[in-house]
Amino acid sequence: MRRVVFNQKGGVGKSTITCNLAAISAHQGQRTLVIDLDPQGNSTHYLLGRSAEDLDTTLADFFDQTLNFKLNPKDTADFVVQSPFDGLDVMPSHPKLEDLQSKLESRYKIYKLRDALDELDAHYDVIYIDTPPALNFYTRSALIAANGCLIPFDCDDFSRRALYALLENVQEIRTDHNRGLAVEGIVVNQYQPRASLPQKVVQELIDEGLPVLAPYLSSSVRIKESHEQCSPMIHLDPRHKLSQEYLALHDTLARKYGT
Repeated sequence: MRRVVFNQKGGVGKSTITCNLAAISAHQGQRTLVIDLDPQGNSTHYLLGRSAEDLDTTLADFFDQTLNFKLNPKDTADFVVQSPFDGLDVMPSHPKLEDLQSKLESRYKIYKLRDALDELDAHYDVIYIDTPPALNFYTRSALIAANGCLIPFDCDDFSRRALYALLENVQEIRTDHNRGLAVEGIVVNQYQPRASLPQKVVQELIDEGLPVLAPYLSSSVRIKESHEQCSPMIHLDPRHKLSQEYLALHDTLARKYGT
C-alpha cells in the first residue's frame, strides 16, 4: 500500500499525520517507509531527530541521480535511512529539492518516483508519502505513485474552499495518470468539539457526501511536545487521548483498505 498525505494548504498537519500513522504501522509490525517530499523536511526531522544537512544521503541525491547519467547508479534502497523506531525507515527530504524541481519538470521525470517505489514494494508493507503544501512536481509525482490519498482538513472556511479544488486536482491526476488512485478520506485535524464552527463545517462536508473519516484528531499541546522530542505519539504517550485517536484512525484505514 502506498499512501500519500496531501493538501495544497499549509499548516493542516500533513507531516504530523504522516509520521504518526506510519509510526503506528511500524509499531504493529508492518515494514513501513516514509518518503518526505517536502523541502522543509518536517517529517525527516520528526522521525530521525536530525536535519537533512546532517545526513549522508537524501531524496535530493535520488532525484539528482535521475538527472545525471551514471555508469554505476545507486539502487533506490541506498537512499533509505533507518529511523530510531523498529520497522520504520525514511527517505529523507533536503532543501535542495526546491532547486531541482524545475529541472526535473522540464525533463519530464514525473514517473521516476513511481518507478522507484516499484523497486521498494517487496521490502515494505506500507509506504507513506509526505508532500509540500502545493500542487507541484513532487506532489504530482506522489499522486501518480500512490494507491491512496489522505486529505488533512483543519476545520476552517479557507480549508473548505481549498478542498473542492484539491479533490478536482486529485481526480485529474487519477484520470490522466493513475487509475488506481483512490481518495481514502478526509482526516479532520485539530478538532475542537466544543466550538460551533468545526462542528458546523465538518457536518456540512458529511452532508455533501464527502468521505470524512472518523475519529477526528483533537487539538492538543501534547503534539507539539511530540514534535520537539522527535517522538510520535504512540511512543511518547501511548495512552494519551490523541494517541488513541490516531490508533482508531489507523484501524479505520486498515478495515477499509486492508493496511
